[in-house]
Amino acid sequence: MPIIRVNAESETCRLHGSAQSIPSLLRRLGSNPGPVIIMIHGYSYQPGDRVHCPHRHILSLAPQTQPWVAPSWPRGFGFDGNTPDEGLGIAFGWSARGTLWRAQRSALAAGHALAGLIDTLHRHLPERPVHIAAHSMGIQVAAEALHRLPAGAVDRIVSMTGASYRSQIAEALDTQAGRKVSFVNITSRENDVFDFLFERLIASPERADRTLGQGLEMQNAVTLQLDCPATLEHLMHMGVPISPPTRRICHWSSYLRPGVLQFYCKLVRHPDTYSLHRLRAGLPAQSAPRWSRLLARPLVARSQPFAPKVS
Repeated sequence: MPIIRVNAESETCRLHGSAQSIPSLLRRLGSNPGPVIIMIHGYSYQPGDRVHCPHRHILSLAPQTQPWVAPSWPRGFGFDGNTPDEGLGIAFGWSARGTLWRAQRSALAAGHALAGLIDTLHRHLPERPVHIAAHSMGIQVAAEALHRLPAGAVDRIVSMTGASYRSQIAEALDTQAGRKVSFVNITSRENDVFDFLFERLIASPERADRTLGQGLEMQNAVTLQLDCPATLEHLMHMGVPISPPTRRICHWSSYLRPGVLQFYCKLVRHPDTYSLHRLRAGLPAQSAPRWSRLLARPLVARSQPFAPKVS
């Protein structure tokens, strides 16, 4: 069983669709080698919902086609049940529907639940590294958990166009657990509209604060702008081919773009090969400014696999 499906319920975690406890399931799984990779969805999902359940969609090994066709995150991160050392995947669901303000409150509570889950994982699988991949507001869940964990509890975090303020992530990365984290901040100018709306709707904790899409300058963090040709060329030289963007506006391209999930798989399964130092080398001195993609020359129309309609 390479994948465990869990949901945050208030400030605790429970198995999705099962009354069995998480510790008892971990005991039954035994010592399958490999990393633990926790995958956290973003805004608009609701575990158990007929249409919007993440465990039937992006967090499934066989995603349904509703609400739109999407790739399987678990398969993208290397979980197919055929490799003995593929490790353990955790599909982490939380209540992310409703207003942005409601989802943000839910994300904070889910962060408490995530911290408890990671503590449980380390008690039962003490030698296994724990990595997190989170999209959109899911990064707030991961950040909140860092405030409640000891040093070394989490190894690497991949933030896929994360919906959070820079100061909040910087504060989380300055905790005991956070200072040991290797943080990869995936951005794209395709997400500018969503970053702008987030800043207008959610109050910033600090004056003149900006979202992660504007980059994050910290010793244990690197920002990769995936619609930047120079960045894509740099990653290609590292053995990571990622298709160029085809849209001006897209909140989901950070996991829809062909090749990108395979890149994240390498980030968490081979963190030494894809160290922050190597990732930084060859990057442009600074990211492209906000709106630069939206205001650029017209793009040549090309279809993008798995692309949902923006609504």
